[in-house]
Parts: sequence; structure tokens; C-alpha cells
Amino acid sequence: MDRRSRLFRRLLVCLVLVLVAGFAAAQEGAAPPEEEESGGFSLLPYIFGYGFIFQLIAIVHCVRQGRDRFWIWIIIIGGLLGALAYFLVEFLPDWHNVKRSFTGVARRKRIAALRAMVRDNPSAGNYEELGELLMQQRRWSEAREAFDHALKSRTDLLEPFYQRGLAAFEMGDDAAAIADFGYVVGKEPKYAYSRARCLLARSLARAGRNEEAMTTFDRLVESSTASESLVTAAEFYASNGRQALARELVESVLLRRVTMPAYQKRRDRAWFRMAKRLERRLASDAQPAAA
Repeated sequence: MDRRSRLFRRLLVCLVLVLVAGFAAAQEGAAPPEEEESGGFSLLPYIFGYGFIFQLIAIVHCVRQGRDRFWIWIIIIGGLLGALAYFLVEFLPDWHNVKRSFTGVARRKRIAALRAMVRDNPSAGNYEELGELLMQQRRWSEAREAFDHALKSRTDLLEPFYQRGLAAFEMGDDAAAIADFGYVVGKEPKYAYSRARCLLARSLARAGRNEEAMTTFDRLVESSTASESLVTAAEFYASNGRQALARELVESVLLRRVTMPAYQKRRDRAWFRMAKRLERRLASDAQPAAA
């Protein structure tokens, strides 16, 4: 999660807390007109008074997180009820991500502690833990350096090679990523549910080694049904003259989306958007050919 995402989530939670505090303060203040007329207390003026703020938060969250655009209409037309429906369906399942954003301080403290520990005890385990925490912070260069130190002491595990390759991939160092992912795939072809092979193929493609990338993608689609694997393979095929196979892979991904559990849909949301864009591109490319 990048810095902007963490900041947005914290602001979102702060806004909710401000609304709750404002509502509590309003309860202690003057009674609303409904209470004077009917002799009873009503929550409706307070709730619907803050409704537009909930709508605004819901719309911003929807756009920022790339949710389905029909939610915007539900929020606008449904008012407070539409915003509450959005939060119940889309926001609450991701609450663990919001909680995770508040662990940044503890994570940074642990990183500082590990940096001190490796000075006295530069063990592979300490460097591996440090590298994993730095990866979570998206500090690719520092994480890569930590895994370099870990691999100087121990090379019997594949995970440090995989993580170092991932850091190199994110940094755009395709040669280093190819070396690490190639080693991992050579030892365990389906490592990380075939994601190591997927990243190897993408690294080869970015490095311009298209023949090797084609072979790797072919093996990937034979062994993996992950959305990331199929969509990235389809994108590569579409750019290298295999539009029919690309279209077939995109269709299979979008068809599988219908029967996926909700948590898988949220997890693969970015790949579904990419699949839809690729589907439109393939359709537009096919129209001139048909004409």
C-alpha cells in the first residue's frame, strides 16, 4: 500500500470519527424542533443532516478504490441509505485494510529494531524479516539489499530469491528479476501459485526477450488459472499477433468473475478492469479487419 493510500484511509477514518463526535455533541445540545412539537426525541434530523457527508465519503472511496461505477448512482439517488448500503457491501469487507494502515507505526518501530539487531546478529532470519517488512512498505531498494545480505548466509530457501526478484521487478531491473525468478521457477515451477513464473514471463517481455517470454507464457497458461496470469498473458499475446488466444483468455477471466466469491472479486478487481480494457481493444482492432 503506497503512502497516498494510507493517508486516504486514515483521513477516511478520521472523518467518520468526527461525524460520530459531532453527532454526540449535537445530542447534548438543544433539542431539535421535532422534540419540541411532539414531546419526544428524534434522531432523523441529525442522521439526515450528516447524510450528504456520508455520501461524499462514499463517492470518494468508490472512485479512489476503483469500485463499480453503478455504486455512484446508488449513493446519489439513494442518499444516506445508498451510502450506508455502499459501506455495508464494499467498505466493511475491506476494514482489515483500514486497520492495517494503523500498524505502520509499529512496523516502522520493528524495522528500526531489526536494523539495530542485524548490527549485532546479522543472521539470515533477521535480514529476511527486515526485507519482508520493507517490502510491505514498498521500499524496494532497501528490501532488495536486505535479501542480498540474507542470501549471503543462507541459500536453501526459495522465498528470499522470490522476494528479491519481486523487489527488482518493481524497481524495473528486469535482468536481476529474470535471474531470481528463473532460479525459483527452475526449482519449483508452481512456486507462489505460479506467480513466480508469471513475473518471470513479464520480466522477459519487458526486457524484449519475446521468444522466451512467449514460451514462458505458454507454460504459464497451461498450469495457472489465476486472473493475473491469464490477463498478463492475454495482453502479451494481443501485442504479438495472437489475438484469438488473447480473446479466449480474456473471455474466460470475465466469465469466471460471475461465479467468484466476493472476496476473490475484490482481490482481482484490478485484473478484471484490465481484462475489460483489453476486451474493448481487441474488439476495436477486429472491426477494421472485418470491414
